[in-house]
Amino acid sequence: MSPGRRGRALVLAAIAASVALSGAYLAAGGGSYVPAQTQDPCEPRQWREPASLQEIAEQFSLSALDGAACQLGVTRETLARALATPSSRERFSERYGIEDAELARAIRAGLLRAVDDAEEAGALSPLFADPLRESLREIPLDQAIELIQGARSLLDGLQTFLEPAQGLLEQFLP
Repeated sequence: MSPGRRGRALVLAAIAASVALSGAYLAAGGGSYVPAQTQDPCEPRQWREPASLQEIAEQFSLSALDGAACQLGVTRETLARALATPSSRERFSERYGIEDAELARAIRAGLLRAVDDAEEAGALSPLFADPLRESLREIPLDQAIELIQGARSLLDGLQTFLEPAQGLLEQFLP
């Protein structure tokens, strides 16, 4: 076979493969694809029954992101990507015209919402919710972002602090 015929055969084979791939895509329902809707961060999110500290931390982080995203008028996913790195936070701030002070207020509001949600779900004792709220109202922005990204460290610290007094506290609680 001559080089010219071999080239045409390869081009025809590539066209046939792309037509077959497009047909398979359409047959699998690809022609009617609609992206999944993201949940409105201002709507309350139902907490699952958390069985471990890891699950509580995950739900705390999601709730905090929802609260902050609601304050900023963006999706939780957009905010989560923005908080991933300092450069992504800078791009986010430029794109949405949000200064660090506004971001800090929104993140603190999100953390406070997460405390409310955790308390309401029974994952956080009311005895500790109020002091935690007071601490979160003044937390610096970078530490607030760390809490959202890794709420487990906060909850681990709380658990470590409370373990020695757990029996005594249970005597005074209903």
